[in-house]
Amino acid sequence: MSESIPITLASADSTPVDGMGCHSGKQVMLDAAKAAGKSETLDRYAKDYPKGPHDQPQSMCPAFGALRVGLRMRRTATVLSGSACCVYGLTFTSHFYGARRSVGYVPFNSESLVTGKLFEDIRESVHALADPAIHDAIVIINLCVPTASGVPLQLLPRDINGVRIIGIDVPGFGVPTHAEAKDVLAGAMLRYARTEVAAGPVQAPRGGRSGLPTVTLLGEVFPVDPVGIGMMLAPLGLAAGPVVPTREWRELYAALDGSVVAALHPFYTASIREFEAAGRPIVGSAPVGHDGTESWLQAIGSAANVAQGKIDAAKNQFLPAIRAALAAMPIKGRITLSGYEGSELLVARLLVESGADVRYVGTACPKTAWSSADQDWLQARGVHVQYRASLEQDLAALREFEPDLAIGTTPVVQAAKTARTPSLYFTNLISARPLMGPAGAGSLASVVNAAIANKARFDVMESFYSGVGEGFASGVWQESPRDRPEFREQYRRKLAKVTKASHVEEPI
Repeated sequence: MSESIPITLASADSTPVDGMGCHSGKQVMLDAAKAAGKSETLDRYAKDYPKGPHDQPQSMCPAFGALRVGLRMRRTATVLSGSACCVYGLTFTSHFYGARRSVGYVPFNSESLVTGKLFEDIRESVHALADPAIHDAIVIINLCVPTASGVPLQLLPRDINGVRIIGIDVPGFGVPTHAEAKDVLAGAMLRYARTEVAAGPVQAPRGGRSGLPTVTLLGEVFPVDPVGIGMMLAPLGLAAGPVVPTREWRELYAALDGSVVAALHPFYTASIREFEAAGRPIVGSAPVGHDGTESWLQAIGSAANVAQGKIDAAKNQFLPAIRAALAAMPIKGRITLSGYEGSELLVARLLVESGADVRYVGTACPKTAWSSADQDWLQARGVHVQYRASLEQDLAALREFEPDLAIGTTPVVQAAKTARTPSLYFTNLISARPLMGPAGAGSLASVVNAAIANKARFDVMESFYSGVGEGFASGVWQESPRDRPEFREQYRRKLAKVTKASHVEEPI
C-alpha cells in the first residue's frame, strides 16, 4: 500500500479562480500557478522551452500538441481538465485533424476547483477508465485554469489495474507552442518507460526486434520519410527504429533501445534528456538535400561506430541520386518561409539546394544545439534565420523581401494574397510531404513552381475586385459607405470609462 501524501489546496482567498481563464492574462495565471505549487514544473518548462526575445509566438493552443500525441497512440485514453470553451476548441481541432476517438473531459466550477473536488473527480474518472483490456495508458492534461489553480496531477496513482497514469500540465502561459507540447507528453512517457525498462523485461515491438542496431527518429515526419531513412541506413548496417512520438506504448521501449537518436526535429528537449539518461548519443539535423544528407550520414555513422568505408559507400550510393533529383526539378524564385512545426530550417535547406532564393526563415520554435548545423548552413548562404519568430516579423520579411512566393502560417498567407503574392500554407502543403533523402529531393518543386506561376492570376483577381474597398468599406455596396470616425471616437470614450470604473471597483 502506497504512503498517503497530504494535499495542500489553495484557498479561494489566495487564488483568483472565479472567472479566471485565458483572458485573465499570462502574468496573472503564471503568478497564480506558482503560488499554487507549480513553480518546479513552470521553471522546468522555462528552461526547456526558452522564449527568447518574444513573449510568446502566435499559434494555436499549445495543449493541442500533447492532445494530438495521445490521440494517435493505440490503447491510450486522453482526458482534458480545463475550461469548457478550451476543451471544445481542442476537441474540434483534434477531429479536424483526423482523430477517430473520443476526448475525455472532467468539468469543474469555481467551488470544485478551490475545494479540491476537481482532483477527486479526475481521480474517479481515471479509475473508471483504467481497464487493462482496453488501455495501456491514460493521459490527463491540465489546461490553463487547473494548472494555475495547482490541481496536483502528480498525486494520481502511478498505475491502476496495470494501466499507466500520465498526468501533465500544458498551460498556454508555460508552454510556448503546440510543437513543444508534443515534447512535454513524449518526454513524460519516455521517462515512465525508462523506469519500466530499468525494473525488468518489457514488451517487444509489435513487429519484433530488429536484427540490426537501430536509429530512433525523433520528431513527427511524413510517413514515407522513415522508409527512405531506413534505405539510407541499410548500407551502414543500421535500421530505422521507432518514430517518437510513438504510435504505441511498447514502441517507447524500442526507441530507448536504439543505438543512436536522430533529432530530426530539434526542439524535443525533454525527450532528449530521457535518451541521454539512457546513454544514447544524439545527432541533430536531418538527411535533407545533398549537403544535409552527406553530413547526416557521416554523423550517424560516427555515433554508431560504423567503419568509414561503409559510411563512404552509403554516400556514394545515395548522394548522386539526390544531386540528380535536385537538378531535374529546379526552383527559381525568391521565397520567404515561416511556420510553427519545427521543420522550417530543414525545408529552407531543401529549397536553397533546389535553386530557390530563400531570404528569410522564421520558426516559432526556439534555438537549440540540435538545430545549430542547419542555422550555420543557412546563414552561410545569406538566409536570415529567426527563432521564436513573431507574426509581425514574418510580415515584415514579406514586405521587405517582396518574394515571388510566401510560405507561412494562415495569417502570413492571407497577408501575402492580399498583396497579390502567391503563397502556400506551410503545415498542410509543405510539411506534409517527404523531405528526406532521394524521395524528398524533388518533392517540393512541383507545388512551389506551380504556386509561383500563379502570379498572373492574382493580378487578374486584383483587377477584377478593384474598388471593392477595405476596412469599413470592405464588401460590395449599392452606395459607397461613408466613414463615421466620430462614432468610433464616441464608443472609444465609453469603453475607456467602463475600463476605468472596473479598476476602481477592484479590491486594494
